[in-house]
Amino acid sequence: MPQSMQAVVKTGAHAGVEIREVPVPAFGPSDVLVKVDAASVCGTDLHIYNWDEWAQGRIHPPLIPGHEFCGTVANVGEQVTAVRPGDFVSAEMHVACGKCLQCRIGQAHVCQNVKIIGVDANGAFADYVVIPEANIWKLDPTLPREYGSILDPLGNAVHSVLAGEIAARSVAVVGCGPIGLFAIAVARACGASMVFALEVNEHRRKLARAMHAEYVLNPSTENVAAIVAEKTGGVGVDVVLEMSGHAEGMRLGFEVLRTGGRVSLLGIPSKPVELDFARDIIFKGATVLGINGRKMYETWYQMEALLKSGKLDLSPVITHRLTMSDFAEGMELLKSGEASKIVLTP
Repeated sequence: MPQSMQAVVKTGAHAGVEIREVPVPAFGPSDVLVKVDAASVCGTDLHIYNWDEWAQGRIHPPLIPGHEFCGTVANVGEQVTAVRPGDFVSAEMHVACGKCLQCRIGQAHVCQNVKIIGVDANGAFADYVVIPEANIWKLDPTLPREYGSILDPLGNAVHSVLAGEIAARSVAVVGCGPIGLFAIAVARACGASMVFALEVNEHRRKLARAMHAEYVLNPSTENVAAIVAEKTGGVGVDVVLEMSGHAEGMRLGFEVLRTGGRVSLLGIPSKPVELDFARDIIFKGATVLGINGRKMYETWYQMEALLKSGKLDLSPVITHRLTMSDFAEGMELLKSGEASKIVLTP
């Protein structure tokens, strides 16, 4: 076992990161040391890289970011029984406290004391990462490494889609970033009758077409509400999956929702959003669900089943492959709007 490793390090309270040689992390009796095979980049990592207002209030450098990954077990603590060296794994990177009200009533995904590996503790943009055994998820060794590295955002999509009935339902996905694109695939795999993809970015619209959304619409140039009404017999869609976090996207989602329909809200607005509650929610009898992370661990079992079914083709969403030493290049690609999921290898 090497004593040092290469890592992407947020060294201080400023923009950018450094590639550094750091010690291989120590692990405790109930921890798993994983050699990282692949890690993917998230919008959260861009916030950390840019050192924006959110990062300044949450991140405490020095920090190794990275919360989407897969790898091979390198070593285990003496109390670990679920995995052994050589196993192919990923992990739920939200570490719940196990003691708060939410954890004790089966809602650990909204734990009030949650710590996120890669945000609140050193993460996976390195050769090795330490994961508590309770958070490790053993993977089928035949699963492509690139897919293994994107289970965190795929889980967000699965949670959003399966938060209510989806088979034979019409669906509008608002915002086609990676999670929105995954949601198209999941909705189709689970029997949605038709999927509308609403996205202003042309690159993302191309990817939505590659994910086989039936209707790909540009809200900035098309009358989306009129088109949706026409295609749904004047009713509106049964389900809205709001992934954009933009005020106009959220308002549009409620506009195209049918009376009695369901909205899953995953996108995070940067500031408060004004809605007409009487028109959009109360008189519509809408079911509105806030989606936070993945259910522990129901969503992981659902993901596993969907991946094993062979019905999820996620490959169009992975647009770039880089080494971790090219992390800054990946950040610039994300800023350009011409990248979706970027997978990094050590």
